[in-house]
Parts: sequence; structure tokens; C-alpha cells
Amino acid sequence: MTLDREAVLHIARLARIDLTADEIEMYASQLSDIIGHFDVLNAVDTEGVEPTAHTLPLRNVLAEDTSRPSLPQDEVLEMAPNVEDGYLRVRAVLE
Repeated sequence: MTLDREAVLHIARLARIDLTADEIEMYASQLSDIIGHFDVLNAVDTEGVEPTAHTLPLRNVLAEDTSRPSLPQDEVLEMAPNVEDGYLRVRAVLE
């Protein structure tokens, strides 16, 4: 497929760029070459090939979410830098 001058100007308008006359000719040639590569892909026989977004099957690599006993509150509070009335004291993030 060969792009003409009008198609290149349309693409330039969509991209909001100004092109000189020389650039229009240069980009028409370059964009036509790029589209030619897609023509090769269109020639590939894909009959019976399921559409897919990934070539490999996806799987969850995270560990199972299992419950387990937590630390006692007193032990956690001993490790905290600031404690107030049995709670962790943190810096205010909203004023």
C-alpha cells in the first residue's frame, strides 16, 4: 500500500505537527515501507489459530493466601518507635 500526500497530511494533522514539502515526500515513502511490512504479516495463514494476547499461558505466581497467627499486641508495641495509649503513633499525613 502506498500512502499519498493527503494521507500523510492527515496523519500530520492528527499528530499536530507541521511538515515541509520535502518531509511530506520523505514520510510518505517511509510510512509506505512500514505498511508494506504489515502486508507481509497479512499473508501469513492464521486459519485455526485462536486469537490471544499472550503467547504463554498465564498463571498466578503469588503464594496462597493462608491465615496464620499474628504477633501478640504487646510484642508489636515493643518494636514500634512511637506508642501512645496502646496504639502505634504515626505522623499525620493529612492536616
